[in-house]
Amino acid sequence: MYKFLFLAMALVSSSFGLFAQTCCSGGIPISNSIGLPIENQGSWQFSLSYDYNNLNTLNSGSDRLDDDSRLRITQSLLFNTGYTFTNNLSVELLLTYVNQKREISQFGNVNSDETYGIGDGVLLFKYNINHLFSSNSTLRLGAGPKIPIGATDLTNDAGILLNADLQPGSGAWDLIMWSSYLHSFSFRPSGTFSLTALYRYTGTNDNYFNNTTTYTFGNEFQGFINYTDQFLLFKTLINPGVSLKYRWAGKDEIGESSLESTGGKWVTVVPSLNVRISKKLLFISKAEIPVYNYVEGTQLTPTFRFTAGLFLTLSKKKNELLNLNKQI
Repeated sequence: MYKFLFLAMALVSSSFGLFAQTCCSGGIPISNSIGLPIENQGSWQFSLSYDYNNLNTLNSGSDRLDDDSRLRITQSLLFNTGYTFTNNLSVELLLTYVNQKREISQFGNVNSDETYGIGDGVLLFKYNINHLFSSNSTLRLGAGPKIPIGATDLTNDAGILLNADLQPGSGAWDLIMWSSYLHSFSFRPSGTFSLTALYRYTGTNDNYFNNTTTYTFGNEFQGFINYTDQFLLFKTLINPGVSLKYRWAGKDEIGESSLESTGGKWVTVVPSLNVRISKKLLFISKAEIPVYNYVEGTQLTPTFRFTAGLFLTLSKKKNELLNLNKQI
């Protein structure tokens, strides 16, 4: 009975609308960076990765405008660590450092703003349910807070307070829910099919703009359909994969009003490649290629995104997992 209860919770969480942090779909990629696997009891996991997000595509609704005068680049350093208490229960911590740059070119002049700083963090508690429908299936559920440790009061060179979408932090506590269903195939044990959903219920920054108003980022849903496999290439294990990602973001709110040109829908294809360096160390990489964008109003939208890093597992027991896909 408890299996069906947990499954119902996962389906409910996947039906709502996780992480935008910006009116133009830049921001820190927190939601893309959580979900470490649950390893053997007593295992420590560490991941350090670099994320580059280039936004040079201006959209009005689903129409791409012939305008390249606006550019936004977000570069993030992401540190994940996780510990497995039992074979079913684990905890994960994500810390971030972000550099955001925005340029607007007009009549030969370039107006540029740039910020650096520690971003918000995430503490996620996860539970594993093995053999949900068969011996080859697993359901993972997670929940926890996004912790507002990033700055929200940075100014530009003229001393003017920057808007919320350029600040490293959000100034608000949020609730994150995460669920992932994995299924491997008897005819191909190294292959894994997975469905993943993430949801963030956003809190409110009550001290926005020198305590004169409030700011609330829009809620966001992300859903993934993913397949990964494993091959031996020149005596090296590689783990290629591909995902179809859907993201919906609601409008931001300032005070009691919805903020125009925020929120939208995005569909991307996400190819990935992981390479086993040693028994404990894994090189991870993925890219995001836009397929469809629909934004509210007129907004910059991602042109290209790339993530690469290293993943380390320290375990008391030998890792018997066939699939090397360590991150979603």
